[in-house]
Amino acid sequence: MDLLSGKLYWPTTVTNPASYPPLTEDVVCDVLVIGGGSSGAQSAYLLAKEGLKVVVVDQRRIGEGSSSTNTALIQYAGDKSFVSLANTFGEEIAARHLKLCEQAIHDIETTCSQLPIDANFVRRDSLYYASYEKDIPALEQEHKLLNKYGFHVDRWDEEKISSHFPFRKQAALYYYDDAEMNPLKFIYGLFEAVEKVGGKVWAETQVTGHRFEEDSAIFYTKNRHQIKAKHVIIAAGYENQEFKVEKNVVINSSYAVITTPVPDLSSWYKRALIWETARPYIYLRTTPDDRVIIGGLDKDTAYASTRDSKILHTRDKLMKELFKLFPNLQAEPEFYLGAFYGGTHDGLPMIGQYEQYPHCYVIMGYGDNGTVYNAVLSRILRDVIVKGSNPDLGIYLQNRPQVN
Repeated sequence: MDLLSGKLYWPTTVTNPASYPPLTEDVVCDVLVIGGGSSGAQSAYLLAKEGLKVVVVDQRRIGEGSSSTNTALIQYAGDKSFVSLANTFGEEIAARHLKLCEQAIHDIETTCSQLPIDANFVRRDSLYYASYEKDIPALEQEHKLLNKYGFHVDRWDEEKISSHFPFRKQAALYYYDDAEMNPLKFIYGLFEAVEKVGGKVWAETQVTGHRFEEDSAIFYTKNRHQIKAKHVIIAAGYENQEFKVEKNVVINSSYAVITTPVPDLSSWYKRALIWETARPYIYLRTTPDDRVIIGGLDKDTAYASTRDSKILHTRDKLMKELFKLFPNLQAEPEFYLGAFYGGTHDGLPMIGQYEQYPHCYVIMGYGDNGTVYNAVLSRILRDVIVKGSNPDLGIYLQNRPQVN
């Protein structure tokens, strides 16, 4: 799959990244993880810490898939609102999902503090503003439900917004203690930690076939080596759909711009993450070297050629949106890209478990909070593999029930 195109920023922030060789032998392990991005890295890290023999393979070099375009706004609130999720799954399940995402942010912070590479994890608040007057009632309903379940969120009016930012919006929700990070450094740090406790990571190793035995799965590589594992986590991002098509998944295209360093960010209150109620929406954050990342304006296309033809035009539109909010910023677009973006129709990420693929789990942290979703799902799968169960597994299985 042609996952992305453009001029990428995150690879420029990493000096001397670890190089992982291709697999050149047959291996036996407890857990095979297929995929060297965020979901694979987090799963491998947690399982390796449990003392399991973990093997990771990726058909590309590590970190060269969708994770290299991840803008890494670390939030528990997602594209589908709490109200919308409650309407689909019921309030209790929707609230549990958000609580798991909130806890995942704490877990990611703890993990980052223990990695051999600094992933630049920083706590940030988030401003979620009403793009149009018609969006305000839904924003107020969202605030009421979030408060009911104890989430730390305030409602800001136009006066408060304009007193903190150089733009005016009629209403917003202000979330406390979200975060940002460098997603590529995070992945490299996780895999370095995996190998330090005995795991193995092989890049440029394409899986081409498989068969199943009563107590194990055997996967074959393009170079005719085999990997025998008790458990397999298929964590290939959007390319999971090439393994097993899931009807709840929708693939679109998204865009992002990373500016030149900005001389003065003092008008940006607490360098908060910013996003909006409009769909498609824009979102913004800053970087440790004082750049601005602005992304969004998703397009309903899963064709790489169509996606790529819109990169330059969307770059210019995103810069216009930036200057509408921050008219005095001195910035030019330096990096810009288009990439496939996956979500689900019902708004929750998924774990696929299929009869025809025994011993296998497909981790689908699809949605705008992919890093956080992958943290939630990888922790559930750790418990399933190590302990035999996790009480939250049913929330995320591909055949989960809905109330509507």
